[in-house]
Amino acid sequence: MSSQYQAPLSDMQFQLFDVWQVQQHWQQVPALAEQLEPETAQAILQEAAKICEQQIAPQSQLADQTGVRLEQGEVSTPEHYKACYQAWCEGGWAGFSGDPEYGGMGMPKVLSMMLDEMMCSADIAFSLYPGLTAGACVTLQQYASDEVKALYLPKLYNGEWSATMCLTESHAGSDLGLMRTKAEPQADGSYHISGSKIFITAGEHDLTDNIIHLVLAKLPDAPAGSRGISLFIVPKFIPDAAGQPGTRNALHCGSIEHKMGIHGSATCVMNFDGAVGYLLGDPHKGLAAMFTMMNYERLAMGSQGLGAAERAWQNALAYANDRLQGRISERDANKAEPIIRHPDVQRMLYTIQSLNEAGRSFSTWVALQLDKAKYSDDEQGQQLANLLTPIAKAFMTDLGLECTVQAQQVFGGHGYVKEWGMEQLVRDVRIAQIYEGTNGIQAADFLLRKVAGDKGAVLQQLYREIESWLDTSNVLHQQLASYLLRCQQLTESLLKRGSENKALLADYAYDFMTLNGYLLYGYMWLKQIEALERAEIADETKQQKQKLAHFYFARILPRVETFIAIMQD
Repeated sequence: MSSQYQAPLSDMQFQLFDVWQVQQHWQQVPALAEQLEPETAQAILQEAAKICEQQIAPQSQLADQTGVRLEQGEVSTPEHYKACYQAWCEGGWAGFSGDPEYGGMGMPKVLSMMLDEMMCSADIAFSLYPGLTAGACVTLQQYASDEVKALYLPKLYNGEWSATMCLTESHAGSDLGLMRTKAEPQADGSYHISGSKIFITAGEHDLTDNIIHLVLAKLPDAPAGSRGISLFIVPKFIPDAAGQPGTRNALHCGSIEHKMGIHGSATCVMNFDGAVGYLLGDPHKGLAAMFTMMNYERLAMGSQGLGAAERAWQNALAYANDRLQGRISERDANKAEPIIRHPDVQRMLYTIQSLNEAGRSFSTWVALQLDKAKYSDDEQGQQLANLLTPIAKAFMTDLGLECTVQAQQVFGGHGYVKEWGMEQLVRDVRIAQIYEGTNGIQAADFLLRKVAGDKGAVLQQLYREIESWLDTSNVLHQQLASYLLRCQQLTESLLKRGSENKALLADYAYDFMTLNGYLLYGYMWLKQIEALERAEIADETKQQKQKLAHFYFARILPRVETFIAIMQD
């Protein structure tokens, strides 16, 4: 039996239109109101689901077994990736959120997040090829000149070309200020880029006609540290006068990494030997420009955790219903029962499902804040999105691994055997906690930069808004209100103690981030329960949502007690 997948379209639609009522925001934005209604969005998700379910997901185990190959500087991807990539591009999905002026579809983030999840459930390794390109397009859209946008964006949006981001160097890791890659100015306004980058996803492959590298490097007069980093466009083939791939640039893939998981993704060492590059944005401001792309990718990382956990849960549930083993009752000592009846199996399945559906709600909420900032210049939305992005990346990927491991456990020994596909999900999702900034770095960003940076203003305002929404006559609302009050007090205490002891905040950053993740997931469940009153969904689904909410509050939310105890005075 191979691993199966069916996109959770009904829950996606519930999150979009019942819980967060995104259609109300779309109606206020002319660019969206003209082309998007709930029925249209549902049709879009259904079409994306078909590609993920029917073309990509069934071959994800084959991609894992085949992997990528490097021969004479050229990287070959699994053979079926070409057809999958072509189908994805022909459907317009490569430019789904892109600027319509350059051929993109202009769709909002709340929908593209759903696509990200489906792609990651289908095959995380495959999702990285279009995913990196989409992130690069966000940076080009914000920082490139009109001429550069016109040259690159249409081909990136239609999938003819792809893109990467080249940050990491072997000696520096996440400390980008230590990078050695140099950019030498040329008389014609271009630069010669020299250096080596490691862990470059899709740095070389056979899916597109050209690969556009966004490379961080330092100019000769660069200030020390991260303040001296600039960003450059370095194409594999330099576009000619007609905008087509021309002369091969002085760059090549030196090797590919042999990894624990995501075997179908080409993770490359990229060597730049005086390659022609073009400055993107202002000199010495490259890190800020690259972080535009990094923030996009960090939200996509959360989708990797959720996507893997969703597929793992679906397969564990099916197996638990089919597998006959053990007896709960004494009615027939010779007849085994489905393991779904065993309380411990139910505990694992409820844990995964309650975390997945809270995570889907959370990612929709964060994406909606980004849409408000993009389409409505909503400063509060941008502030909230900035605050929550580290949680979306770190907390959701931590839970992604936890949930895939628990789903693997449901299978017992079969979960450790390749043919069932569960061990692949565990291996594939593991990287999401590491790349695009480790989860420890995300936690430090959350507490040290975001929360301490404004002395807790945005976080405390969020606490107050949730508190004012709660109905304390409801038992679950009372429980969350109690934790909120304690978290408000803890935040004040931490910031005060941290002002006197700088190391304290770094020491507690991961605990504080995780605490807030569980707290906000509780809020997600209460928002879902509220939405059930207006949702036109089956009574069975409503009852299951109620059960999951109560399970979360009884068995998972109390985890916050541990973190409060760790961090309190």
